[in-house]
This record gives sequence, structure tokens and C-alpha cells, in this order.
Amino acid sequence: MGSLLALSRVIDRVNEFIGRNVSWLVLAAVLISAGNATIRKMFDMSSNAWLEVQWYLFGAVFMLAAGYTLRKNEHVRIDVVAGNLSKRTRDWIDLFGHVMFLLPFCLMMTYLAWPFFWRSFESGEMSSNAGGLIIWPAKASILVGFILLTAQAISEIIKRTAIIRGVMEEEVGHDHSMPPQVEAAADMKGRPDA
Repeated sequence: MGSLLALSRVIDRVNEFIGRNVSWLVLAAVLISAGNATIRKMFDMSSNAWLEVQWYLFGAVFMLAAGYTLRKNEHVRIDVVAGNLSKRTRDWIDLFGHVMFLLPFCLMMTYLAWPFFWRSFESGEMSSNAGGLIIWPAKASILVGFILLTAQAISEIIKRTAIIRGVMEEEVGHDHSMPPQVEAAADMKGRPDA
């Protein structure tokens, strides 16, 4: 289990690094959007390339930060339901969901994204819009995003298994606890005077 946990730490570090740094693409997209809008209003000029760059950057942020989001346990959950379950039950549900749903989905999407990207790269596919950009970088971000998410799913499976087996403690801030509002509502439900 030690070598698997070491692999998990490497995956976590890679997704942490990428997730933190990809946030700068949001700033770039905002600046490009503001500059493009200003030029369009002031000089009545526009370019499809600048619009497409904004879309590419937004897509890259979404795809490349997916593994980081899973790493930080910030993905969508049904906290109202999970709030009534024990920590151990939530851990088993997470493990089951990652193994049976998340990992197969990520593997399938990675498998399908490769030819999608490669055909575009080999052909030098261009946008059909006048003045548009090459398309393969956007398709590459889909492939890389699913590779990172697949790796993070593997890391989460390793960690959840280790936690269930008692080999490791839950990381601080990753205890799958409920948000304060949900916890307060669950506490109120359990009180005799509520």
C-alpha cells in the first residue's frame, strides 16, 4: 500500500500544480475579452480569432482543473442525503462511485479523446469561422483534462481504500464533512425540541 500511496501523492502534486496555475488562464480570458470588447466598441473592429481564444481558454480552465477539483473534494455532491450517513458509509459510497462510475467514464473519454485530438492535429484542422484558429489545441485540452481526471480518480481510489482499511487518516480539509448549513440542519433535525 505504501507504493500506491506514494503514487497517489505524486498525482495529487501534479494536479495541485496544474490546478493552481491554470487559474491564470481565467485572467487571460478576462483581459482578452475586455480588450476585444473595447476595440470592437471604440474602433468598430472585431476578430473571430480573439473570440475563439476566449473559448479555448475557458475550455482549458474547465478541463485542466477537473482533476484539481476532485483532489480538493469540490465536486458536486448531494450533501442533504449524505449528511445523514456515517463517515464510513460516505467513504464506501465514494469508493464505489469512483471505481464503478468515475474511473470507467474517464477511461472511456480518454480513449475517445485521443483520435478526436489526433485527427485534428494531423490534418491541421482550422476553425470554419473567418479568421478562426487551429482547433487541435482545444481538442488537446480535452484529452489532457481527462488524463488528469483519470489519474486523480486513481489517486482518490487509493486514498479512500487506505482510509477505509485504517492505513491512513483523512487529509485535513478533505474529510467529506458537510457544509456548515447542511450540518446545522442535520443537527436541528436530531434535537428533541426541533
